[in-house]
Order: sequence, then C-alpha cells, then structure tokens
Amino acid sequence: TRDDARKIREKVTGKVFSLDRALEPSLSAYLTLLDVPSEDPQWGGLDPPQRRQRTLDGVKRLLLRESQVQPILVMFEDLHWIDAETQVLLDSLVESLPSARLLLLVNYRPEYQHGWGSKTYYRQLRIDPLPPESAEELLQALLGNDASLLPLKHLLIEQTEGNPFFLEESVRTLIETQVLTGERGAYRLLKPVEGLEIPASAKAILAARIDRLAPEDKRLLQAASVIGKDVPFTLLQAIGDEGEDRLRQGLGQLQAGEFLYEARLFPDLEYTFKHALTHDVSYQSLLHDRRRDLHRRIMQAIERLAPERLAEHVERLAHHAFHGEVWDQAPTHLRQAGAKAFARSANREAVAYFEQALAALSHLPQSRVTIEQAIDLRFDLRASLFALMDLKKAFGYIREAEQLARSIGDQHRLARAFVYTSHHFLLSGDARQARTLSQSAHDIAESLGDLPLQVVANLYSGATCIAVGNLAQAREHLEKTLQLLPGALRRERFALHSFPAALVGHYLCWALAELGEFDAAIARGRDAVQVAESVDHVYSVAVAHWGLAYAYVQRGELDSALHLLERTMALCRDWTVPILLQISTGLHGIAIARSGRVAEGISILREAFRGYEEAIGTGNYHTLQVLWLGEAYALGHQYKDAMDAARQALELSRQFNHTVFEGWALRLLGEIELQAGPHSIATAEDHFRQALALGEKLGMRPLAARCHADMAAVAGAPRPKSSSRRQRICTAKWV
Repeated sequence: TRDDARKIREKVTGKVFSLDRALEPSLSAYLTLLDVPSEDPQWGGLDPPQRRQRTLDGVKRLLLRESQVQPILVMFEDLHWIDAETQVLLDSLVESLPSARLLLLVNYRPEYQHGWGSKTYYRQLRIDPLPPESAEELLQALLGNDASLLPLKHLLIEQTEGNPFFLEESVRTLIETQVLTGERGAYRLLKPVEGLEIPASAKAILAARIDRLAPEDKRLLQAASVIGKDVPFTLLQAIGDEGEDRLRQGLGQLQAGEFLYEARLFPDLEYTFKHALTHDVSYQSLLHDRRRDLHRRIMQAIERLAPERLAEHVERLAHHAFHGEVWDQAPTHLRQAGAKAFARSANREAVAYFEQALAALSHLPQSRVTIEQAIDLRFDLRASLFALMDLKKAFGYIREAEQLARSIGDQHRLARAFVYTSHHFLLSGDARQARTLSQSAHDIAESLGDLPLQVVANLYSGATCIAVGNLAQAREHLEKTLQLLPGALRRERFALHSFPAALVGHYLCWALAELGEFDAAIARGRDAVQVAESVDHVYSVAVAHWGLAYAYVQRGELDSALHLLERTMALCRDWTVPILLQISTGLHGIAIARSGRVAEGISILREAFRGYEEAIGTGNYHTLQVLWLGEAYALGHQYKDAMDAARQALELSRQFNHTVFEGWALRLLGEIELQAGPHSIATAEDHFRQALALGEKLGMRPLAARCHADMAAVAGAPRPKSSSRRQRICTAKWV
C-alpha cells in the first residue's frame, strides 16, 4: 500500500530497510529491479531509455546517499564478464567518487578495457603471475618445508609459470593421486619427482580431478554446472535423484574438494563454483543428451517451484528451454526475456534473446502460427536494433518479415512491415521508394479499418510526402493523423518509438514551413510539444522540439529556435538519443550561422555532419545537413567549400529523390554563382529559374519568393563586357 511504500524488502538478506525520503523519487526504479510491480502510472508510461536512466541514477543516488551516512566499500568482481548496463552504472559512479566517502574496488582480466585510467583518484594494482620467490612462499604454505619437496616445488613453478590457481589445483591433484601424504603445510613426497607428469593447463587438471570424483559426486557437480555458476540448493534438490541426506553429503564432498563454496545461507541456501573455469570444465564434461535432459528438468523445476514468480525467472527459463531444446516453449520464454531486456533498454541483450527465439522457432513444424511468431519477432528485433542504430541489420529483418507476411497473406503484418521499411528508406535511402511503401501501408490500413494501423500509415505517408515534395498531400495525411487521435488517444504510442501526436508535429511543422504557412506551423509545433511534455517522453519531446524549432528558423525567429534547440540537445545528451542529437545539432548550426556567428555555425554543422554519417549514413536529414553546411560556407564567403557542398546536396537530393531539398540546392548554387562575378550570371540565372519552377510546382512559397528576389538581383547585376582570357582564368581559378 502507499502507507508502507517507503519500505523495500531486500530479497537477498530478507531484511527490511526504510528508504530515505530523498530517494523516494527512485522508489519505482528500485521496485522494478526487485521484480516488484510499481503502482506508479507515470513510471509505466516512461520509455525504456527513460526507465533505464532513472534506474541507473537511482542506484547511484542510493550508494552516494549511504556514503553520507558512513564510509562504504563497493566491490565488483570479474569485470571481463560485465554486461553493458552495469558498465554504464560503473562509469557514472566513477565520475561521482571524488566527492563521496566511497571506495570502489574492482578486478578484471587484462582484456577488459575502461576509460578511468586518466583519473587522478584511480589506482591500478596489477596482479601478475607470481615471481619464483613468491611462488615458493605459496608452495611452502601449501606443502611445508620438507627437504624432499624441493625438486617438486621447482617442477611446479616451472610448469605453472607462477599462476597461483594452477599451483593450487596441481597440489590438490598430487594429494588426490597420493603422490603427497600428510596435511596442509606438512606434506611428504611418496613418489619420485622424475616420474611425475603435471598436466599442461589448469583446465586439464580440473578435468582429471572431476573424473576422479565418485560417480555420484561427479553427477552432482555436473548437474550443478548446468544450473549455472550460482546454484540454489532447492533447485539442485528438485532435479537430483538422491534424498536430501545424500545430497548434502555429496555437496560436503564437493566443498571439501574446493569445487563449490557455500555462497549464502539465508533466506535460501545457495552454492557457487570456486572458479568460472571449474564451472566451464564441469559443464563441458557432460555428453550432449545428458546436458539437454538436465536443462529440461531445471526448466520444469523452476516452473514447479515458483509458479507465481515466473516473470522473475524468465531469463533462466529462456536459457534452459533453449539449451534443453524444449522447442515448443523456448520461443515464448525467449521472447518474454527479450521484451524484459528491451523494457530496461538493454537492447543488445534483447537482440540476443530475440535471435535465439527465431532459432528455436526454426525447429518447429512450419504453420501459420509459427510464421506469425517469426514475423513478430522480427518486428521486435527491428525495435531493439533501431535503438542501437544498427539500421542495416534491422532493415534485413523487416524485409524478411515482409516476405513472410506475403507468404501467408497477412495484410495487417504486411502493412506494418511496409511502414517500418518506409521509415528505413526515409532515414537512409530512397525517398520515392519510402513514399511507395507508405502509400501501400496506407491503402491496406484503410481497407482493414484498423485504427492503430491507420494512425502510423497516415503519419509515415505524410513524412514521405515531404521528402518527395508532395507538400499539400503531406499536410492532408498529417492532419488526418491528428483527426484519428482525439482525446486520450493523443497519449497512445501505437508501438512506435515516439508518440504519434508528437511525431506528427515534427513533420507537420516541416511541411507547413515549406509551404510558407508559418503561423499554422508554429501553432501545430506548440501543440506537439505540449503533448510530448505531458507524457514525459524524451524521444517525443525531442522530435516535437525539432519541428517547432525548424518553423522558427525558417521564419527567421532565430532566438526562439536557439533557445529551444539548446534544451533539446541537452536532453538528447542526458538520455543518449544519438539520431535526434545529430539532427538537432545540425538545425542549431544553421540557426547560429544565420544569426551572424558564421564560423561557430560552420563548426557545429561539421560536427553534426560527421555524427550523422557515423550514426546513420546517408539519408533524409543527411542531405539537409549538407545543404545547410553549403549555406553556412556561403555566408562565411568560403565559396569553394560552399560550391562543393551545394553540388553534393543537389546530387544527393536527386539520387534519393529529395525534391524539396533539390529546389533549395539549386537556389544555393545560383546564389554562389552570382557571387562569382559577371561571367557566372547566366549560370546563376539558370539555377534560379530551375529552383523557381520547382518552388511554384510544389507550392513552396518561401523558396519561390527567394528565387524572385534572386532573379531581380540577376536583372540588376553588371554583365560581362568581354570574354578575355584573363577573365576566363580568374573565373576558373575561383571555382
């Protein structure tokens, strides 16, 4: 209840802690980490990146708050196995260490990389293999100082090269094979050293030690390895064939042999492997059929032991179902695990689960149901890969989904595939192809009368119409999208990366500004911003801000645009939204350049251009940024660079059918040619006429007005008196 919501039950120790009131804003994040449902509706409405960021911030705040109460030590072991989310937490925590009474200790193998080395408060203690004198000290502690042991010690040091784990395991092997007798620190040699053969690796030693176990103990260790590195007693008992007394006896033997350790006694007994290599060798020693059978039994045991907490164990269920080859259940568990990872913005982990789910599906007989599942999994993969900006791989999955939908005549899923493919082409490919696909999706949505599909189809039909220059039709589609979203529907996502009510503002502002309807553009932009901010959705806020800022820039209200864009870029940096950061940075750059700070604007535009190419490549916004960069160069009288950028913008606009940009690129080329001198007037005039024709054809009144002014400038410009060799050389040199 809300009366005791300030208390969180800590699952590991069973204790109850009171949450400091300063941390209450993070309560939903803590509950989610503990797989406890949160009753906060605002938390449920957050986007995965927002929940992820608030969770990371909450964990850090919890540690820092505790460090104000007392000095604390935080330890992370084996960072070479770290997951991406924990790495982000560590990187953030490291930045806060100088002002906190907190000591962070980590260990890792040499292959792990981090960015903390330059910190003045970071110190690395490298643990190399033991030098001979230290290895001798370790062996003396293990074996004793009997004179007969000296040749053995030299042999062990030479064979293990001072690796302490290898040394320990070698000594234990010699004890088990009765080469040594006695007790720790007081062993005697029973066999001559000359006849001994020390295995060449710790892995070989472990394999031999496992083989020497009693059969029932070996089976128990292998079963534990299939459960995982951490082994709950109840789960081991559930899949075992022995009674509790025999099970405890076997675990005692494995502890005595230092294969396993007790890791936790309360609230539930749990064991862990002494070393990851011990776990790996144990697992690999199993035959395939036995391993598969154990995975199946573990999955069934989890379902039996915790039927009301299956969501909490979905990752384990997915792992054991897949490796147990339970093909009828594996796809469901894996997709649930992927959705859980996606919900916390762990997108790489989500991709791995979804791809395993596809692999599991391939083992089932093909039917309409399995094909539908395969299509939906590809849609899931597209969402995670889009968040990772892996557009090429996402596009491949959507194309496969499209083919599968065609094969079963599933019009609904086919239309969704068209929408996603259209969006891909809009971002990184052919605008005309994007338009064709969005129109196909729109036609299907209308024929089915499916509201969610109509919303997204109209939205992307409008977006693609802008790129190809059908501005009036773009406005119709986008206004229709708003009509489909009355009242509460404005706060629905419809399975998109942004709320349509906010995203439609992004595109509608763009279309209306190109048509010269600035008042309407700004009004629509403000409505979109209001919706986005009311749902507190970062991506939606950023896209709505961009649309409104674009209208301000095109109208010449640069101060309003700059204020909005600075907020947007800060938001994108804080919440790691790369694509929107790059396109907002580009718009910010041209606004800066037009405001008179040309050199600064050029620098910002170059940064945005590089960032967009790295994140996305070519596409809709890329062409726009090239165009803006050319304009900024022209404002700075860097005409050679301006000409190169303008020509590239024209080439890209024609290559990708970005007709709107083509008109502006032609006009920019004319302006640059006009500055070149009298001998370029004819060329400039030709560019202006082409741009004017496009502007009038497309209804782009701002472009047409600029072209009319440019034509007037051409009419009043001085004409060349001759075509002397000197003038031709000067013109050629400038270009």
